[in-house]
Amino acid sequence: MQPWAKIALSALLTGTVASLVTTAALAGLARREGRSAVQPTHATSHWLHGEGAGHVEEIDLAHTGLGFATHHASAGFWALPFEAWLATRPPRSTAELLRDATVMAGIAAVVDYRLVPKRLTPGWEEVLSPRSIAAVYGTLALALAAGATINQRLAEDRPPGTRR
Repeated sequence: MQPWAKIALSALLTGTVASLVTTAALAGLARREGRSAVQPTHATSHWLHGEGAGHVEEIDLAHTGLGFATHHASAGFWALPFEAWLATRPPRSTAELLRDATVMAGIAAVVDYRLVPKRLTPGWEEVLSPRSIAAVYGTLALALAAGATINQRLAEDRPPGTRR
């Protein structure tokens, strides 16, 4: 398999793990703050639906579907440079993966909330406290590391004679 294809497949898996885990974290944090579990996901659809998107409390395709698809694409976007970085280095220990994933999550937070226009932010600030948003980026770091760990283990389990 070509190196770029391996990176893309690894990013697909890592991004999916990151998307699902952070979506669960967003839902749990929203509930803890007295919000609907889907409001942070809806807030992510604000790029199309405007700033009121995060105030929609009921599940619907327009907000929930678009918000989740946008969030999933974003998780994959961050997983791609993370997996590309990992591909340039030998296999890492769990501590090294966590360190690198924390750096990537930190970069994501800075880009998401300091560098991009408001319309392209995740929108979570409309429904979550800054503390909860920070917790989501911490969860992103853990999820990126988990996805990379799964990828490493899958690579180790290849039958003899296959390429890595």
